Amino acid sequence: MSFRMPAEWTEHERCLMAWPTRPELWGEGLDEARREYARVAQAVAAFEPVTMVACPGQGEEARRLCGESVEVVELPIDDSWFRDSGPIFVLGADGERAGVDFRFNAWGEKHHPWDTDDKVSAALLEHFEVPRIASSMILEGGAITVDGEGTLITTEQCLLHPNRNPGLTRDEIEAELKAKLGVATVVWLPYGGLLDTETDGHVDGVCAFVAPGKVVVQLPSDPAHPDYQRMRDNRAVLESAVDARGRKLEIIDLPQSAFVQVDGVETEVGYLNFYIANGGVVVPVADVAEDEGALAVIAAAFPGRKVVGVRSRMIAYGGGGVHCITQQVPAARPAV
Repeated sequence: MSFRMPAEWTEHERCLMAWPTRPELWGEGLDEARREYARVAQAVAAFEPVTMVACPGQGEEARRLCGESVEVVELPIDDSWFRDSGPIFVLGADGERAGVDFRFNAWGEKHHPWDTDDKVSAALLEHFEVPRIASSMILEGGAITVDGEGTLITTEQCLLHPNRNPGLTRDEIEAELKAKLGVATVVWLPYGGLLDTETDGHVDGVCAFVAPGKVVVQLPSDPAHPDYQRMRDNRAVLESAVDARGRKLEIIDLPQSAFVQVDGVETEVGYLNFYIANGGVVVPVADVAEDEGALAVIAAAFPGRKVVGVRSRMIAYGGGGVHCITQQVPAARPAV
């Protein structure tokens, strides 16, 4: 049976999140990280059901902060980035659902331990009674964006990094993406964010499909931005790309960027790291002047959807954004 990964704007049954649980990552910011996660969960829950997975013993606090609109389930986890450690859901031709369980190694063995997170996809699929498709390849969900019609975009900076799959060639990685996610065309951007040393340049910080044949790309307007030229090199690749249906891509530029001080560290809050919910888009914001322009660009890219900004400074300090901490579960369609 063949499966494909649907686009993020496909109808969702729910959104999966994980409660922050690694004190050494957040330091004194752990409480603020949990408050920001809770606010993201509440924002998403205004559009679709949210299930928050918390470590055993931490469920009560998660319920208190998230409120009644968010379901909390206790399961063992190492960390709180379900975009990357959680399963990637796929649909069959008749709408039946399965979950692809790629291997996870904490973004190139950056955080120990990670063995529980490597097993959490299987645990979640068992919990939700969804069939499991296993892959021996290491892949994080933030490293890919798909249009649901056969096209996937990723970055060489991440997928070809030697700390992920050193025994696989580029062609072998592409073949596994096609086999497990049902895509026919893979567009390789050269770069993720230069400052994104945590994920080694995930695509969800620099480019996202927003509709078939349409992408939003990070394109900093400030020549002093470390990605000023790199993102223009990415854009040039997209300008020459053709998707799986033979279309040239419509490109929407997102020029805004936001740098803020978090615990004494200059931190970039990435507007492009948004989550597409049922009828809405939840966007990380920094409470700075640039927020307004970024939200306007994203709203124009999603006519008919309500765009909501959620303060995500501490989440950015931890290494990600709203997209990094969410994972959509597409609605299954009953066979006819």
